Amino acid sequence: MRIAVTGSTGLIGSALVRSLRADGHEVVRFVRREPTGGDEARWDPARGYVDPAGLAGCGAVVHLAGAGIGDHRWTEAYKKEIRDSRVLGTTAIARALAALDEPPAVLVSGSAVGYYGDTGDRIVDEGAPAGQGFLPAVCVEWEAAAAPARNAGIRTAYARTGLVVAREGGAWGRMFPLFRAGLGGRLGNGRQYWSFISLRDEVAALRHIIDTPGIEGPVNLTAPEPLTNRQVTEAMGRVLNRPTLLSVPAPALRIALGELSRDVLGSQRARPARLLESGFVFRDPGIEQAIRAAL
Repeated sequence: MRIAVTGSTGLIGSALVRSLRADGHEVVRFVRREPTGGDEARWDPARGYVDPAGLAGCGAVVHLAGAGIGDHRWTEAYKKEIRDSRVLGTTAIARALAALDEPPAVLVSGSAVGYYGDTGDRIVDEGAPAGQGFLPAVCVEWEAAAAPARNAGIRTAYARTGLVVAREGGAWGRMFPLFRAGLGGRLGNGRQYWSFISLRDEVAALRHIIDTPGIEGPVNLTAPEPLTNRQVTEAMGRVLNRPTLLSVPAPALRIALGELSRDVLGSQRARPARLLESGFVFRDPGIEQAIRAAL
């Protein structure tokens, strides 16, 4: 299959491209600069431009582009960048797909379990409503921006990804060095739930969505059983054989991270109901398996 991917240099996108190419698929990577090879195509999400030649003949499109949530302190300017990079980019891709004479069968568009906001101890699946706050509001707009593709009859799925357990980047990529140095510990009281997924299960789930015609709408990409931050901290200590006695008090996180601290200390206990119902099998259903896979 010919498959187009945005966000192909990110943690998830680069792993997905490697996996697809290893199985013989032709991957077109959408880039913001001038293309340097036949496997690249130009797009400019801020201007709404997508090179239609890059989409021609594609059976699937996986749209993962977006500014990093935890890469910078949340100033008003960076919050705008987080929102615009997702909403404008998704709008551009969806409109370009809708305009094709022969559109792809499926669009898998990125989203996040941040959609649900702080759920406390409550388990939520894809039928739960959006939460309150900045990230839930972004996720609502982000998913709604794919409407042109959906309205054109393209099967559209929203991959609501949790915390990806990976050594190469993301939140976990910053955690591994701290825990290896014996400086890891719980955040706040540690009772907040983390909905995690190993990187290889994330990639496999994205491919499962592409290959399964019955899957559309929101899909939680998280391991079956979310754990508390305290449980995750203990698991990291066991696997890495390091102490985890330290903790970061909530007030210190609020000072260091500002508004982002609400989501770090917030609880999301998301269940991947649609993946499980569709027959997806996790290679790393438990946290220790996910950590060992990352290592």
